[in-house]
Amino acid sequence: MSELIKIAVAQIAPIYLNIELTVEKAVEKIKEAGENKADLIVFPEAFIPGYPDWVWVVPNYKSAVHNELYSKLLDNAISIPDKYTEILCNAAKEAGIHVIMGVQERNSEASNSSLFNTLIFIDNKGEILGKHRKLIPTGGERLVWAQGDGSTLQVFDTSLGKIGGLICWENYMPLARNAMYAAGAQILVTPTWDKSEKWLQSLQHIAREGGLFVVNCCTPLNKADIPDDLNFKEFYLDEREWINTGNSCVINPKGDIIAGPIKEKEEILYADIDLKQISSSKRLFDVTGHYSRPDVFKFGVNRKPNKNVESIE
Repeated sequence: MSELIKIAVAQIAPIYLNIELTVEKAVEKIKEAGENKADLIVFPEAFIPGYPDWVWVVPNYKSAVHNELYSKLLDNAISIPDKYTEILCNAAKEAGIHVIMGVQERNSEASNSSLFNTLIFIDNKGEILGKHRKLIPTGGERLVWAQGDGSTLQVFDTSLGKIGGLICWENYMPLARNAMYAAGAQILVTPTWDKSEKWLQSLQHIAREGGLFVVNCCTPLNKADIPDDLNFKEFYLDEREWINTGNSCVINPKGDIIAGPIKEKEEILYADIDLKQISSSKRLFDVTGHYSRPDVFKFGVNRKPNKNVESIE
């Protein structure tokens, strides 16, 4: 396991609701990060084919608008595996880099018509290590995404160390965080749509609480990035230029921001991290180690898949 690691944070916008061109852009950035000797590249929440921001601006009674947009989102979603994941895996292998990608994922195990907010974990040999489905969509997101289950709440043991991921406000769930800590996560990726200062403050606390590195990646989406033929664009205020400003960053186990945050631009942010900082940070406080008090508190995770259909013999 390497202790010195170069992280790339891809604060970039998708080609909105176009899976072909967004995957193509992702491959370019994977190649670029590999050429810059990065060991890991992290992409934003729901990067392929873009975050459905209309759930926050289009009134729910506008059913025709929601139906059309959902249909388009579904048509541009990924199944795991499919030809698009194969393209991403080949890119990771050719660049020799680990990739964590936010996607819209079809429920291909059942109806193929519902969506999950998912992270795909790909290693530097081009193999899919696994995926994580967001446990609970927030507010208006429930109009679009189904709930994940505990079967994908896991940490992956890689050549770079132990890497886990929680999506956006999942990181506000103490027990979801505890699952990451208990599994020994050394790098926690937090792809998000939240760009607020309070969000960054929470991530700084999480880095200290867990004694780990936090990689925060957000989409910088300008109103000009949304095609004019998408019928929800008219619901934004005319003077609004940025739908999301980004604010991606990397945070060390002491809670210090060591790279970023960057706003209102597309950029691959780089940070060199040293995993040795993790052990020193846990000398006084190890939340699932000597500070866990299992004689007082009990913690468990239900990792059984919550299947829609069970075969009965």
